[in-house]
Formats: sequence, C-alpha cells, structure tokens
Amino acid sequence: MPHNSHPPLIPRDIFFGNPDKTAARISPDGTRISYLAPVDGVLNVWIGPSDDLASAKPVTNDTGRGIRSYSWAYTNQHILYIQDKGGDENWRIYKVDLESGETQDLTPFDNVQARIENISHKHPDEILISINNREPQFHDIYRARLSNGERELVLENEGHAGYIIDHDYNVRLAVGFTPEGGSQIFKRNGREWELFFSVGMEDVMTTSPIGVNQNNDGVYMIDSRGRDTAALTELTLENGESRLLAADAKADVSGTIVHPTKKTMQAVAFTYARKKWQVLDESIADDLEFLATVADGEVNLVDRTLDDQRWVVAYTMDNGPVRYYLYERAGQNATFLFTDRAALEGQPLAKMHSVVIPARDGLELVSYYTLPLWHEDGAVSEQPVPDKPLPMVLFVHGGPWARDNWGYNPIHQLLANRGYAVLSVNFRSSTGLGKSFINAGNLEWGAKMHDDLLDAVDWAVEQGIADRNRVAIMGGSYGGYATLAALTLTPDVFACGVDIVGPSNLNTLLESVPEYWKPQLDVMYTRVGNPNTDEGRQLLKERSPLTHSDEIQKPLLIAQGANDPRVKQAESDQIVEAMQKKGIPVTYVLYPDEGHGFARPENNLSFMAVTEAFLAKHMEEERYQPVGDSFAGSSITIPVGAGDVPGLEDALEEGS
Repeated sequence: MPHNSHPPLIPRDIFFGNPDKTAARISPDGTRISYLAPVDGVLNVWIGPSDDLASAKPVTNDTGRGIRSYSWAYTNQHILYIQDKGGDENWRIYKVDLESGETQDLTPFDNVQARIENISHKHPDEILISINNREPQFHDIYRARLSNGERELVLENEGHAGYIIDHDYNVRLAVGFTPEGGSQIFKRNGREWELFFSVGMEDVMTTSPIGVNQNNDGVYMIDSRGRDTAALTELTLENGESRLLAADAKADVSGTIVHPTKKTMQAVAFTYARKKWQVLDESIADDLEFLATVADGEVNLVDRTLDDQRWVVAYTMDNGPVRYYLYERAGQNATFLFTDRAALEGQPLAKMHSVVIPARDGLELVSYYTLPLWHEDGAVSEQPVPDKPLPMVLFVHGGPWARDNWGYNPIHQLLANRGYAVLSVNFRSSTGLGKSFINAGNLEWGAKMHDDLLDAVDWAVEQGIADRNRVAIMGGSYGGYATLAALTLTPDVFACGVDIVGPSNLNTLLESVPEYWKPQLDVMYTRVGNPNTDEGRQLLKERSPLTHSDEIQKPLLIAQGANDPRVKQAESDQIVEAMQKKGIPVTYVLYPDEGHGFARPENNLSFMAVTEAFLAKHMEEERYQPVGDSFAGSSITIPVGAGDVPGLEDALEEGS
C-alpha cells in the first residue's frame, strides 16, 4: 500500500464486540458440533448436526456475562459450563440436559468456587468436581452424577493445593507448596499420603504433573529439573523412574496432543517466537502434514471424537480471524465450518512481526510488533520499519507468569489501524522460555523486569520504529502494574499510560488475595517479595507505584472492575485518591459488574472508546474513532476525570 494511502478506520465493534461463532467442539460420538455464539447479545452454547450446522440452535440461556468455557460430557447428551457473578470468580458448574432442555446448577453455593477436575470417558455419567464450601482455602473433591445431579464426597482436602486424578477417578497425587517457594508431590498410599518427590523453587513454575497415562501407572510431566527448558516426560508411579519424551533447547512445552482413549502423547508443541509441533506418534504424522496445507496460520487440534475419526481444527492467523474446520481422517477431508469474526474478512489488517530484542544484560526478549498497514515497507523482510518514527504503544502482558504469542491481537490491530506502532515484550518472568528466564525476574518487579521494557523501547527508537517523545504504555493486571511503575519510577520516558486492573500497592495486593490462593502464597513471596519480613515489606513498598505517586507527570487512565477478586478495587482507588490529593490529573473508569478484566462486550467497547480518545489526545494522533454512542448498554462509570478525555462527558450524559 502506498505510504500516502490510508485505509478506512475499522469500527471498534468489529474487534471488541461478540464473536459470531467461536470455541467449536464436537460431541464424543461425532454426530453434533457445538460452538459459542450470541443470543440477544450474550454468548451461549449452540448445537447442530455435524452435517447440517446451519440448523444449529442455542441450548443455554445465559443473559448476563456470557458463557466463555464449556465442554461435552461423554454421555453425548449433556453440556457442562461454568459461570460466575459479575467477575467475582466464584464459579458454579452447570449441566444442560440436551433431551429435556433443562439446565441444573450442580454447585448451588454462594461465595464458593467450584472447579471441574476430571471428565473421563470411562465414567460417562459422572464427573469429578472440587468445591471450597467447607474451608475457603481448600477444595474438596466430589463425584457428581449427571443423570440426577447428586454429589458424593470423594476426598476431603487436608491442605493440598491441587490433585492429579486418573481415568478411573482415583486421586493419585497431591500437590503442596513449601515455605521456600518450591513444591512437594505426594503419592496416595491407602488413606495416607507419602512424599513422592520435591521440586525446588527454581523449577516450581516449570515442573508439574499434567495427566495420567492409560494404564494409570504413570504420570506425564512437564519437567525442567536438571535442564533449563521444560521437557515432556513420563514418570512411573511405582518407582519414580522418568522417561524423556520430547524437549527443545530454547522453549518449554507449550501444548500437547493426547489420544482420546489410549491417553498416549502423540505430539508436543514448543513456542519460542512461533509454535512448532513435534510428532511423537507416527499414526498422526500424515494428518498433521495434510492439515498444514489446508489454511494459513498455526494449526491447533481443538477437539476430536472418541473413535478418533473426526477432528475439529482451528487455524490462528495474525491478520485474520480464527478459521475452524471439521477434519475427517478417512480420506483426509477438511470441511470449512466458520470463522470466529466474519467481519474481519477483507479488512485492512496488519501483520505481526516477531523479533528478539537483547536486554542490557544480554537476556533475549522474544517480542512482537505491529505497524500500520501503510507504513509497512512493502518488502518481504520479517522485520520491516516504517518510513518515519511513529507514535508507539508498549502493550504489556499480565501475569507476569504468562507470555505474549504471535497471532491475531485485537489491541494490536485497533491501534495499528489508528496509526500507532504496537510492541509487546516477553520480559523476564515471562513463561515458556526456560526456568532461568522466569527466575531472572524473581524480586525484580519495578526493577529489572521494568528495565526490559525500557530496553525494548530503546530498541524501537533506535530501529526508527518509535518516536521517542510519543511512546505510551498500556497493560492489564501485571501489565497495569507495569504501567503504574513506568509513570512513577521513570516519569519522563512515557507520554501517557493506560492501567487496567493493575495493583498499585504490592503489600496490600499480597494481603488481600482470595482465600483459595493462600496455599500458593509462599511461591509469590519468593518471586515478588515477602510482606511478613521487614526487609520484604520495605522492598514491596519501594516497588509499589503508590509510594511514588507524587512523581507522576504524564496523563494516566485507570480502569477497574468492582468485583475483581485478584486485584481489589482498593488498588485503583488508593492511587486515584493519592493523585487527587496532589492535584495530579487522572481519569478513572470503574465497572460495577466486572472483575479481573472485562467480559461483557458492551463494557469492552466502552473502555476501548475511552482508551482510543485518551491516546489520541495525549499522543497527538488525529486518526481515531470518536466515543459517540459507544457507552450504550455498558455499565461504565467514570468517578474521576471524565472531562479530561474528549467525548466522555457527552457519552455519559447520553447514556444516562
């Protein structure tokens, strides 16, 4: 595209409204396909015949936040899904009977979190669930019968953080954490637990059991002990002998393909900059080779039938929607089902480029950047640069024990369409890149982890990608913390910041975690700081943006969900209050029906409208979609600073 040609603005709702159809699954017997799609604007489960998906109909009736996670039961007659209230993460488990149409709450408890622990094809009418209704810190294991909804206690939790359960619903292993930040894996011997093996602090985030083999005599492990990257291994339960199945020198295991009934590991994925599959079972090698030719993008096997003859496959792209196919192994026939967002088809979307940026101490930072389409250099270079430095948004991932990946990213696409370069960085503590990379971030919140972000900005400036004077920082959860830290600890670097559910005070963050997180607090103490020691408490205070709030010089937008159980509303309230007392401008967006991140599309649309207008004003970028009527249907409130962002007061008045 010529540099003087600009594509039209892509409407926000194409990026942040509900998907048309997503999360395709297939019934265990292969006769029906399910997916999530809106009903009156709210995501629900739809089901149709595999050979006539156009006749699909909704089978759930959620009218609130929408269903985001569901699965088939092995009865072929039940759908299971979880739902909370307003983002409080007190999940309940629901069962839908496809014959009667009845929906039943299997865990009807207030202020309690339920989890689905295991669904086995050997016991189609039963699932294992866990509930913390007896003791908030610990989840007990129950067997729930789908035919009548009855629950039976299987195991009362005596203080473990989690369990590994075999395919006959026997609890085989338990996981606990040590005061040093490591873990202990216990093996059940009758009614007693005996120590099976221990994992040191340095390996705890890259070593854990992930499942039991077919014969229930061995467990599959992701294991970094004795190596840097996490390999796939199989551990014999009787004597603890370990067998290496697959490993990569630069990346941890990032995904597996497991046979639906044999439970053998058939393929394993490793993701450094891009995902790569390593085949372990030659019986699927031809299938994966064929599927790589069907569509562009990275291939993911998302579901399969019990007889393993039909697969649902998804293709992830960077500049287009997810494409779903039904693949029949006999004859290698792939039938297109749908894309998740049809309106993205034909839109002027940008490519995402991967790059490894060196940190100041030599650490490799796997990163991804996106340029406005009209600033691509037109060459086939994997690392193009614009013809002039651009305003840039540094978009920081949450966790921090998570990672950025290549692929379609609505934030990248929206901002690139508006004229910004966008950069996402896997800073130290990010996962998937080896234990030494994760451990390099221990006790480095607001320090070396922040330096990595600064080094990435310097790289973008040196490459001619970013205009030094027009760099914004934005992120959610840890990314929100990084935003607050950037504007307090390095107040001259960024032009403005957008903090989404970010903690401002690390001491109060660690003091207010949900009860069911407390068994894992020692792990957080070794990696963030220990508020129970004078030294740790002082470290946390020094690394807390609230401590340095009077240093803020640049405009700040803060967004919070009132029901957030992880980063409580007080984390945003206290820094907003501190800024107001010192007369520092801030815009505060608060959603009364959201939690840790925003689920309702109306709320996402309203927040991105605020963000777009905020960035346009403070980054001096004229290309943006005005707020307009983007608050329609949203619960948005703006307690502070609505007048500081163009269009907010009018939108609030119109919405009221």
